[in-house]
Amino acid sequence: MIYDAYEMQRTVLGTASDWADIGARLLSNPLLPIGYFGMGPVVASALRVFAGIYEMRGKPAFGIETVTVDGVEHAVVEEVVAERPFCALRHFRREGLPADAPRLLIVAPMSGHYATLLRGTVARMVENQEVWVTDWADAKMVPQSEGRFDLDDYIDYVIDFLRFIGEGTHMLAVCQPSVPCFAAAAIMGAERDPCRPASLTMMGGPIDTRASPTAVNDIAMERPFSWFRDNVIATVPLNYPGAGRRVYPGFLQLAGFISMNLHTHLMSHYEMFKHLTAGDEDSAAATRAFYDEYLSVCDMTAEFYLQTIDQVFQKHTLPRGEFSHRGKLVDPSEIRDTAILAIEGERDDISGIGQTKAALDLATRLPEDQKKYYLARNVGHYGIFNGSKWRTIIAPVVEAWMREHDGRATARRQAASVPA
Repeated sequence: MIYDAYEMQRTVLGTASDWADIGARLLSNPLLPIGYFGMGPVVASALRVFAGIYEMRGKPAFGIETVTVDGVEHAVVEEVVAERPFCALRHFRREGLPADAPRLLIVAPMSGHYATLLRGTVARMVENQEVWVTDWADAKMVPQSEGRFDLDDYIDYVIDFLRFIGEGTHMLAVCQPSVPCFAAAAIMGAERDPCRPASLTMMGGPIDTRASPTAVNDIAMERPFSWFRDNVIATVPLNYPGAGRRVYPGFLQLAGFISMNLHTHLMSHYEMFKHLTAGDEDSAAATRAFYDEYLSVCDMTAEFYLQTIDQVFQKHTLPRGEFSHRGKLVDPSEIRDTAILAIEGERDDISGIGQTKAALDLATRLPEDQKKYYLARNVGHYGIFNGSKWRTIIAPVVEAWMREHDGRATARRQAASVPA
């Protein structure tokens, strides 16, 4: 019922958004004098803000057509190179990239937003690396005939994509995928898989949510598992390809995030209103661009969401040594030659300080010179992988780490003729 009620509300507000946009355009038409006098500009600005909040949004495009390196603009080619029912693997390569440039798999979070939330991450890394990105599907668009998708499947997808790209690939996990990517590295390490990642960078990931728990972690711990199963899982309505599939709707995830920082979001829209009223279109456009992405949400399969709640946020099975994949325990000590970089934001209100760093302690047989911790000062959760500090401060740390271990990983593996 909750999904049907949401769809009805979305239709009504979407129509209202269209009318508000029409009204704003009329009031802003230079041929109509009302736009220059009285409350005309104020009303037009208010209507534009309203229209932006409630407009119907689909899946955004990455839209990375060019990047500038050393003052020279280069074209970027994007293509889907592998496709699975729940994920498309996108490949980004800029023209003029050296043939020996590092290869990087960026694993996007499956957390209610599309992979395009990492547009800034991809745009920065494609400057000097050949990049692949996991573009997760919206669960409501996947027919039930394609089967389930849970945390085990997520790990399988990551392993399959690493094998698809080939030996020597580096991996970057942003937030939620830190757990399945860490597990994938351990599983491939145990099997001495030649395609195990040369390095693994985890940014703001919930490896051990017992460290500096945030409001997100508290919510997961305050309620029993049955509450999540009975209260936040819905059935996809008949008007979508995935009709009948049980999902955790993206709009519920979004509502939770907004409620955590409601005042901030209200002030952002108020500032946008003031910018529009003052004619500062550039500042208003920057805010609108952020919310166009932030308010575009997608659904997760119920089994994936519930398994994540149970294993990652409530039972903490990975740091306790109880995390399993396909019924077999995952041993983090099997990560022996995948260099690990853990990055955290000093002001992260989603993944607290120490939660990602915990991975370094779990990899007990990984030499210390293949471990690195970086705390980004005065940076919140989204600032770790987007924005000016990401581009100018954090990304260079990631690039230096990959290059330091690009050739060394190959040499170590060639020397290891037999498993230790």
